[in-house]
Amino acid sequence: MHFLDNKQKKLKVSETNKNDTKVLLGPPSTEGTFDNDVWVYIERKTTVSDIRTLGQKKLLLNNVLFLEFDNRGLLVKKNFYDKNQMNKLKISKSETSVLNKKDTFIRSLLTSLKYKINDPLGTKKAK
Repeated sequence: MHFLDNKQKKLKVSETNKNDTKVLLGPPSTEGTFDNDVWVYIERKTTVSDIRTLGQKKLLLNNVLFLEFDNRGLLVKKNFYDKNQMNKLKISKSETSVLNKKDTFIRSLLTSLKYKINDPLGTKKAK
């Protein structure tokens, strides 16, 4: 996605629909996980890696555009973040237990092994 900053200015809340957005910006980089009416466009540009910088790249451009549509496909909310605004965002340190499936998988595996060790023939009844 090139020139996201300039193109996003053409999108008007309560006027632009999904089809207009696809014509102007193309398909979204990603859609909302829980809601398909949230589209995300990402523009990222880095320097070319060089032997002098030991392969490290410098971030030149990091733009993200969040678009939210209503059930009729009309744009209801637009948030644009550039590199400077992204640095000011505060990220929550709390975790959502539903998304933390690794812990529950390991816990269920260990619990299952515990029951099999304590009752290898499966003769004890769970009460």
